[in-house]
Amino acid sequence: MSKKILLSGVKPTGRPHIGNYFGAMKQFVDLQNEYEAYVMIADYHALNLIQSKKEMEENILGVALDYLAIGLDPEKVTIFKQSDVSAHTELAWIFDTLTTMPYLMRAHAFKDAEAKNKDISVGTFNYPMLMAADILLYDADVVPVGQDQKQHIEITRDTAQKFNNTFGEVLKLPEHIILDEVAVVPGTDGQKMSKSYKNTIPLFATDDELEKAVMGIVTDSSAGIPINVYEMHKLFRSEEELKSLYREKEGKYKELKEALLTDIKAFITPLREKRAELEKDISYVTKMLEEGGLRANAVAGSKLSQIKKAIGVL
Repeated sequence: MSKKILLSGVKPTGRPHIGNYFGAMKQFVDLQNEYEAYVMIADYHALNLIQSKKEMEENILGVALDYLAIGLDPEKVTIFKQSDVSAHTELAWIFDTLTTMPYLMRAHAFKDAEAKNKDISVGTFNYPMLMAADILLYDADVVPVGQDQKQHIEITRDTAQKFNNTFGEVLKLPEHIILDEVAVVPGTDGQKMSKSYKNTIPLFATDDELEKAVMGIVTDSSAGIPINVYEMHKLFRSEEELKSLYREKEGKYKELKEALLTDIKAFITPLREKRAELEKDISYVTKMLEEGGLRANAVAGSKLSQIKKAIGVL
C-alpha cells in the first residue's frame, strides 16, 4: 500500500519560535517516515506581510535552513517554494468563483484584521482560498497545524465538497492533525506565543537571547507555582519530572526559570549549531528547493489538469 499524503508549510515572515516548532514543525519531522510528505515555504502567503524583495529572499532561505536544521530529510520529504508551483494561484482563482464573500468574512484572520481596523488587502481576505489550493492540489490526507489554523482546514474541506458537488468527485477532503498538548504554546507573557505579541523565544536563539527571554517570563503564582514557566517547561520535560522539581523549588521562581533555561539551551544549542553548519553550503539548499519545486510541479500540475477537465476548460 502507498503511504498517505501529508502537506503543510510555514510562512517566511521572520525567525521561527518554539511555538512554531512544537505547534507544527516538529510534526513535519516526526511524520516524515510515515507519510509521503510535501512541506512548502508559503512565500505567496507571506506576501501579505512581507513586501521587501531583500527581506523576502532572506526569509525564504531562512525557512529552508530551518527545515533542514530541525531534521527534515529532503530524500524523504518534498521541500519546495509555493511560488515555484503556479498551480497554487491558478486553483485559488477557480475556488474564488465558487466561494461567497459572506462565507470568507467568517474567517478568523479576516475578523481579527477587521476588529483591529486594519486596511485589509484582498490577499488577506482571500488567504483561505489559496490555502485550500495548497492542500487540495496534492490530494493531502492530513495537514499538521496549530490550533489557530484548524478553521482553515475546515474551510478547505468545505471548498472541496462544494467543488465536488458542482463538478464531480475530484478533490480529496483532508483531515487536520493537532497535538492537544501543544495546541497553543504559551509565550513569555502567558498569551499564545506569537511574533505579533512580541512574547516569543526564537527557535535558534543565542544563549544571551534565551536568558533574556526566559528570565523575563511573567510569573503568576495563583496555582502555587509560576504557571507560565511551568506551562512552557512541559514542552521540554515530562510532567512527572516537573512535579518533583517544582515541589522541591516551591516559591523559588528564579531557580525554576534557571532550570527551564538550562533545558531550553540543551534543546536549542544543537539545532543552532546544525543550522550554522548548513549556512556554509547555500548552494545545497537552493538545489534542494529547485528539485523540490520540480517534484511538486509534477504532482500539482497533474491534479490541476484533472480539475480543469472537470470544469470544462481543458
